[in-house]
Amino acid sequence: MVDLPGPRAASARPEGNRAGPSRRGVLRASLASAAVLLGGGALAGCGSAAAASDPRTVRMWDLFSGADGALLDELIDIARPDMSGTRVDRTVLEWGTPYYTKLAMASAGGRGPDVAVSHMSRLAGYAPLGLLDPWDTALLAEFGVREQDFADAVWSRTQHRGRTYAVPLDTHPFIVFFHPDTAREAGLLTGDGALDQEAFSTPERFLEAGRELARASGRQGIAFGYANDTAQGWRLFYGLYRQTGNDFGLPVGGRATADLDAMTEVIAFMQKLVDGRTNPRRLDYPAAIAAFTNRQTGMILSGEWELGTFRAADPEVGAAPFPTVFGTPAVYADSHSFVLPRRPDPDEAHRRRTHQAVAAILRAGQVWAKAGHIPAYRPVTRTGEYARLEPQARYAQAADHVVLDPAVWFAGAGSDFQNSMSQVLQQSMLDGLAPDRAARAMVERMNTALSQPSPA
Repeated sequence: MVDLPGPRAASARPEGNRAGPSRRGVLRASLASAAVLLGGGALAGCGSAAAASDPRTVRMWDLFSGADGALLDELIDIARPDMSGTRVDRTVLEWGTPYYTKLAMASAGGRGPDVAVSHMSRLAGYAPLGLLDPWDTALLAEFGVREQDFADAVWSRTQHRGRTYAVPLDTHPFIVFFHPDTAREAGLLTGDGALDQEAFSTPERFLEAGRELARASGRQGIAFGYANDTAQGWRLFYGLYRQTGNDFGLPVGGRATADLDAMTEVIAFMQKLVDGRTNPRRLDYPAAIAAFTNRQTGMILSGEWELGTFRAADPEVGAAPFPTVFGTPAVYADSHSFVLPRRPDPDEAHRRRTHQAVAAILRAGQVWAKAGHIPAYRPVTRTGEYARLEPQARYAQAADHVVLDPAVWFAGAGSDFQNSMSQVLQQSMLDGLAPDRAARAMVERMNTALSQPSPA
């Protein structure tokens, strides 16, 4: 392990005997002020006045549009009989920074919705700031949802100071999709049609599998869309780095610790994976999708959220958890989760209604599995109905080994941190930056992020 120096953090407290206001207090005050300036009523509600005043209505913010949005509507309809007359009023907002900024401002002003959807990887930027209220786990248990119903790898990330601040809806991992006929011809399937994980169990075997897929397809082997993308490079790298048995030490205000040798080994493998010989070299995200759906490649490294796209092109498309290449099972993932925006004086009866509605949605999670997401509520994935889902049931075990972004305030879905890491990785894969230099550059950027004052 190495400990590399970074920029010196600014002093957290001014000189003198009187302590200055906390960063948390300053940030919450500034966010609340911004909410007022931007039109607090519109910001907080984004729904009808009738919905806000109806005690039977649970107001929800989420980021699901298109097919996922329609599926969530179906999920809520199926769950409604278990909600005791509750109506869920959805407001769909733009994904990414706009969504999380709006959620933070509304929560800071105590004017948010009753419940909101958030990526679990963003929790470290919200719970420590007091922007969320904790869930009542006893109340959730009353409605049939308990801690033991979730994979430890996911549930552990819901916690802050011993309280539960998120309830996972799903796990959406970074996996592999393949065309079964091509993979079978390449000798990469087991007798029951599953991907032969052993054939991908070392960097050398993984690359050889790509060559076999290229021969079987008559074109190229494995597609990976990373060029000019703000997250894909990081998703692949971090999952593989965690497979080496390592993680990053990221103490806010301190310096990053990392295993540079392991980082270098992973980056060198990623370079070879896109060397342009048997696998395409320079693919952006849409081009990779097109290469796979048009059968120019036999496999693609992608998120399970693309299942609908791939199945439309190949109804028999196969999928599997990301192979264990470096010894330790680890699959990069995130989780859509329900959070409670902060309320200074929450109505307890309405909070009870909100808990009941979320529990009912989780128990109806079989519908959500249609999108490819792995329901986080594991009683759903243990049913015979789920076991018959293809190819979802083939990669459900990935939920037991998921790794989310580091639990620091500046990381997570849609963050500048992911983009910063991906930029360095692209320099290595596209422009030939030496793997060891890329590893050091990534750690230096981590130190830059750590030197920024934490809002908590």
